Amino acid sequence: MKNILLLTDFSENSETAIHYALQLHQGESCNFILLHVQKASNYTSDDLMVSQATTSVHTSILGETKKKLENIRHGLEKQYTSKKFSFEVLVDYDSFTDAIEQAVKMKKIALIVMGTNGATNAKEVLFGSNTVKVIRSVSCTVLAIPQHTTFTKPRTVLYALDYFENFDSLSTNPLLDLLEKFKSTLKILKIKEDETVTEAEKNDIIAMKEKFSNVRHTFHTMINIPTALAIESFVQIMNIDITAVVLHDESLLERFFKGSETSKISYGSKIPLLVLKRGKV
Repeated sequence: MKNILLLTDFSENSETAIHYALQLHQGESCNFILLHVQKASNYTSDDLMVSQATTSVHTSILGETKKKLENIRHGLEKQYTSKKFSFEVLVDYDSFTDAIEQAVKMKKIALIVMGTNGATNAKEVLFGSNTVKVIRSVSCTVLAIPQHTTFTKPRTVLYALDYFENFDSLSTNPLLDLLEKFKSTLKILKIKEDETVTEAEKNDIIAMKEKFSNVRHTFHTMINIPTALAIESFVQIMNIDITAVVLHDESLLERFFKGSETSKISYGSKIPLLVLKRGKV
C-alpha cells in the first residue's frame, strides 16, 4: 500500500490538490494522511480567551484543528468509496518543514501532495514560499498542484533535464509508474547551453531509452534558453498535462523557479509539477 501525505491549510487550493491526488490514484491501494501544521503565530487573543483553564492553548487549538480534518476525512470517505482507499488525520505543532519531514519518516510516505499557494499578478504566477520550502527541504517526491486545476488523465508528460543534469534512473521510478498506469506519452526535454553532444549525454539517452522502453517517448532539445522559460514554452506548445523534474541541487531550484537574472521568468505553469528527488525511489 502506498502512503500519500496530503498537506492542507483548509484553503481552496489545498482542497483542489487533495481531490486531484485521489483521482490520480484511483484503482491503487493507498493510505492518505491529511496533515495540517499549526503555527504558533496563528494563535490569537480569542484563542486564549476560549481556552478552558484546565486545557492548554496548545491542546485546545490542536483539538479544533483535528475536528476540521476529521470533517474533511468523512467527506472524502463519502465521495471516494473505493475499498482500496484509507484515510488518517494528523496535526502537528512544529516548524512547517520539520513537521512534514517527521511525517514522511514516521508514516513511510511515498509522495507529498500540496497546493502551490502562489501569488498571482499580471506578469507572473509564483509558487508560494511553503511549496518551495517543501521541495527544497523535505526528502520525498512532491506533487504540487496549481490553484483551479481540474483533473484529467495525463496523456502527455514532460520530463525536463537542464544544463548540468545527468539522468538518474532510480529517482524516476515514480514517473515511470505514472506513465505505465495511464499509458501516457513521455516528452524528454534536454535544456542545453550549446549543440555539443557529450559522451555523458549519449550514455544518458541509452539509459533513458532502456528505462522508458515500455512507454511511448520522444527526445527534444532546447538550446541556450533559461530553464523556466524553456519548460514553460514547451508545456504550452506540446499540451503537457504534468511536468516532472529531478531536483539534484539547489541551483536547479533557483533556475527553475526564477530563471536567469535577465529573463526574470518564474515558473508559471497551470499544470501539476512532479518534483523527484535524486537517489529516492
